Amino acid sequence: MRENIVEVKDLTKKFDGRAGGFTAVDCLSFVIKEGEIMGLLGPNGAGKTTTIRMLLNLITPSSGSIRIFGLDFSGHTEEILQKINFSSSYTNMDWRLSAWENLMVFAKLYHVSSPKEKIKELMERFEIWELRNQRVNNLSSGEATRLNLCKSLINDPEVLFLDEPTASLDPYIADKTRKILKGIQKERSLTIIYTSHNMAELEKMCDYLVLLHKGKIIAKGSPTEVTKNILKIEKEEPDLEEVFLKIAGGAHEII
Repeated sequence: MRENIVEVKDLTKKFDGRAGGFTAVDCLSFVIKEGEIMGLLGPNGAGKTTTIRMLLNLITPSSGSIRIFGLDFSGHTEEILQKINFSSSYTNMDWRLSAWENLMVFAKLYHVSSPKEKIKELMERFEIWELRNQRVNNLSSGEATRLNLCKSLINDPEVLFLDEPTASLDPYIADKTRKILKGIQKERSLTIIYTSHNMAELEKMCDYLVLLHKGKIIAKGSPTEVTKNILKIEKEEPDLEEVFLKIAGGAHEII
């Protein structure tokens, strides 16, 4: 039986502000097992980014607990962070440095034992080796996205957070990138938390989905289970995009 790698219990984040503030994440609980790809989805403002930021220790939860590798995050932060990593199409690397130099900086931060070999392996795998001497500000958005994915794998993480990892890629490169990520995940039994607004991508990539709306979990399970639960239908190929549109359009009272 696969062990639990990420365990979240009653996770809550409240932000102070006018009119008493608001609750961005409201009592989330879920478990991710070793080698599982969990998709975190929901419309804008659902609480996805806040959840990810708490799981990366970028913001402090108001209440609840996070355990990763069986360790309490608050008491073993540095130990856990050395074994996880993150990539997003919306984060930038140092534009003044070359692609190679950027990856070398992160390799040193993570104490990678053979950094040159590791960087070459990843850049070749994502087909950007020929861009190694290019400054980041000269890369296209798609090239920068693939460089960021190389960064996210530089330390051979055991848990990987991917936020819209193919958003800047054309359909052909996006498909190749998904296959690369799936290959790495299977090779190393890598545990992945995946966010995307591409419903077809989530259906292809994820074993398990957590659907958020206004900070709360409204459904979780396999893509098929989530779809049938929300739409309350039985058909052979339920449409996850139909679920997303229904929730985003405000028809959540059906739940």
